[in-house]
Amino acid sequence: MPKQKYYAVWQGRTPGIFANWEECKRSVEGYVGAQYKSFASHEECKVALRRPPAEYIGTTAKPGAPTAQEKQKYGIPIMESISVDGAWNTISGWCEYQGVMTHDATTKIFSGGPYADGTNNIVEFLGLVHALRYCQENELTLPIYTDSITAISWVKAKNARTKQPRSAKNMELFVLVDRAILWLKSNEYKNPILKWETKAWGEIPADFGRK
Repeated sequence: MPKQKYYAVWQGRTPGIFANWEECKRSVEGYVGAQYKSFASHEECKVALRRPPAEYIGTTAKPGAPTAQEKQKYGIPIMESISVDGAWNTISGWCEYQGVMTHDATTKIFSGGPYADGTNNIVEFLGLVHALRYCQENELTLPIYTDSITAISWVKAKNARTKQPRSAKNMELFVLVDRAILWLKSNEYKNPILKWETKAWGEIPADFGRK
């Protein structure tokens, strides 16, 4: 049975604490500048609401995190969005990707892999295209976050500019790359593709946590 989650809403139609996503959604969906996050308990929500939301959005920031002035420069991420990330094992060469709702990183909405003999850039690209396809299939116009500038540039170019050689080992991976390129060339999308500012917000919610 899934664990109970609570939602703290700093900015929305009705700021406060909600005991389920449906109630929270009514407060934040379509609300410009909505700020909210899920927590494991009602008490955690109470504590969070006494503090600025920036302290809780991206809580895995590493040493050397930016000053308050630098955080202000980047602002706060749009929580009603999708976040995607890729992971690549430098020793084995296996790679994979996953996508989550930014406000609820515990719920994976899609994934791919692991695939042999790939690169991080390739799976970041595949994850981003998968998110676009997912949104099209579900009639969603949500923003999509990635921390990969390379993946963003490949999607805009409608081409994966990888130098990874094709081989028998990565045949499955490159079949997906070719399909992704074909999809981009054959489809239009309305979803904003946004850069996740790791320096200000911490690791992207879809992060595999292997750093």
